[in-house]
Amino acid sequence: MKNLFTFLLLFCCVPWVFSQAGHIMQGVGSVNMSMGGAATAQPLDISGALHWNPASITAFDQNQIRLDIGLFFSSPELRSTVPEFDSNGQPTGNFFSGRTEDDRGLSPLPALAYVIGSEASKHHWGFSAFGISGFGVTFPESASNPINMPQNMGGFGRIESDYSLLQLGVAYAYELSDQWSVGIQPTFNYASLELIPNPTANPTGAGYPSTDKASAFGFGGQIGVFFDSGSGFKAGTSYKTTQIFGAFELDNTYLDGSQSTNEFTIDYPAIWSVGLGYSLGQIDLALDYRLVNYENTEGFDATGWSPTFSVAGFGWDNISVISAGLQYKRFPKVPIRLGYTYSSNPISSETAFFNIPATAIIKNAFQLGIGIEAGSHLQIDGVFHYGFSGDATSGPVYNPQFIGNFPPYGAIPGSEVSYEMTTSMIMFGAQYKW
Repeated sequence: MKNLFTFLLLFCCVPWVFSQAGHIMQGVGSVNMSMGGAATAQPLDISGALHWNPASITAFDQNQIRLDIGLFFSSPELRSTVPEFDSNGQPTGNFFSGRTEDDRGLSPLPALAYVIGSEASKHHWGFSAFGISGFGVTFPESASNPINMPQNMGGFGRIESDYSLLQLGVAYAYELSDQWSVGIQPTFNYASLELIPNPTANPTGAGYPSTDKASAFGFGGQIGVFFDSGSGFKAGTSYKTTQIFGAFELDNTYLDGSQSTNEFTIDYPAIWSVGLGYSLGQIDLALDYRLVNYENTEGFDATGWSPTFSVAGFGWDNISVISAGLQYKRFPKVPIRLGYTYSSNPISSETAFFNIPATAIIKNAFQLGIGIEAGSHLQIDGVFHYGFSGDATSGPVYNPQFIGNFPPYGAIPGSEVSYEMTTSMIMFGAQYKW
């Protein structure tokens, strides 16, 4: 049983730090979030424009600065079922099942943007600092769930992780004509990661180790095209390249006090976005489609066990994201916004075990926002977000010792692991223009 639980727990603290729409925030800032993240062709604020299509910052003919702060809360739930074995290692026909709820608190989500623009100039510049991914999980020790059983009972006990990613961008956009604009934006990234335990390290007789917080730097870029007919219809497309990171250098400490070091690389996937927008009188509409290329991203492309029983990768599929938003300006100084976001699930039943507990895979998200124009220069915005994962992600529990009888990963007959969750967030922001 102890060996079984050791392998069962292999991935229990990694993937949650990678998850929202996949592990990508659906929007940036309170205005963009309230529109479901749609902004590729409908630049209502500078944060959404800089994040999804740098060419669209030509829509802003004044210098503007914007700051948003959000508080993100999630309530994931992890379930597992494993067969019980007798002293000879044979199944008894009984099963042990349980569930654990996360007890982590609020996580901050910052966004800062600045655009330099003028109606008299075809050149526009933008600068941004966005927290585009930052999550963690804390599942307490529990004797009623196989995954969270105390260590002296063969489980792991408390499961905890922390991950954050900050992206800096410098954008340049040029107006080719009154209708067409192009833009380019190099991006620079900083990420930190802490794992308890660390399944990317080789296990010893003392099991898998815990790590200290490690950091890594990455870089990439984005290009975009924006079309504004001048009569209400807008269109745009952008491509954000893979954000290539250096390896996390993880310092490991095993339960017996021994130490080791290993490296693990996690890149940020390439994203292609295409969008439509329409503005007429009191209504602004926005619709975006995104393709997130996980299948060609290091850290997500491979899956399964390494020869030493460490993780080979997460095995995520590419995902599609649809964002839609509506802004209603019946009261010109108090716009009201509604947004919806749909995301497909990158985790199949075959790889569910290798992604315990990637519970922030949000299938449906709804947003309600409001703005207040406090004078000719200042605007204040707020948004409330609620999301849920839809059907639970589930699959069999794997054990490398079973690979000979149940290839390729060693599925344990009758076992299952599943997870689902809801998320909520409140965010406020202010924009000043001159």
